[in-house]
Amino acid sequence: MSFQEIIGQETAKKVLQNGLRQQKISHAYLFHGPAGSGQLKMALHFAKALVCLEKGEDACGHCIECRKMEHGNHPDFLLVEPDGSSIKIDQIRELQRIFSYRSEAGNRKIYIIQDADKMTVQAANSLLKFLEEPPAPAVAMLLTDNVQSILPTIRSRTQPVLFTAVDPKQMIQLLADENYPLPLVRCAVHLVSDPEECRKLLAENWFAEIRNVVLQLGKESASRGSMSLITAQQKIFKGGLGDHVDQVFDLFHLWFKDLIYIQIGQNESIVFIDQLESLSKVAHTRSMQHWISCMALAAECKKMLRSNVNGQLCMEQFLIGVSG
Repeated sequence: MSFQEIIGQETAKKVLQNGLRQQKISHAYLFHGPAGSGQLKMALHFAKALVCLEKGEDACGHCIECRKMEHGNHPDFLLVEPDGSSIKIDQIRELQRIFSYRSEAGNRKIYIIQDADKMTVQAANSLLKFLEEPPAPAVAMLLTDNVQSILPTIRSRTQPVLFTAVDPKQMIQLLADENYPLPLVRCAVHLVSDPEECRKLLAENWFAEIRNVVLQLGKESASRGSMSLITAQQKIFKGGLGDHVDQVFDLFHLWFKDLIYIQIGQNESIVFIDQLESLSKVAHTRSMQHWISCMALAAECKKMLRSNVNGQLCMEQFLIGVSG
């Protein structure tokens, strides 16, 4: 893979390739932007370009150093990921221990910290001095979708590299050309920000199932009856989809937005375009303000879910609120 095969992120690519071209590499980078925007893929490719024997603005993909990176066994590279829900101080200490030795080949050592915002306070403080004064030449890449949670002292010691959500239209065309089902693609590109993440989502059987459940619940909840509560109980919590309630709320957010698009005559923006007839029947049964409040309710219920509120309780409160 080359940088050009990474969809979007032109600003990030320009920053990194300029550094490679001019041989001006920062000791530490902070990749930040929305979840699923391809930060890890970019970081891995940048790491490969840094060790590449060609020393150009991209990895050659053929030299021994590139092949070691591709096979995941390069001795001068380390990926640090959360251990459970956080990155602990022992992980940072182990990183420091490994990187206290110089590379046998005289290369820079490279490490990536995935979900850097999940470092404990102790881990972050331990990383601080190491970031600026590693015992051996090193390049750090810290990846996060929540940059405000990174210590200001760490932010000040890193070069920021901004990532943005990839244009959904670009991803729809790309994935449609790969023969993924278009109705699923149109939803997936609004839930994740990177084509590779989309492919992973589209490969999951549960994704098509929860989309169908949302379609059914969306129609039932407009009838002001209690059927939607029964459907949710049977299809989600008894149907083995209870681990994906957050994605149900994400899809509902898109559903309500589509209802607003219909009310204002902006059909070209509709995500569930294959459901246009059903959406048209539901859209005018409530006011635009009601659909806006439903979007807010979906966001609030997702927030409750992240605070460990019972998923079934969140869903029941949500459906009752939607039905009015």
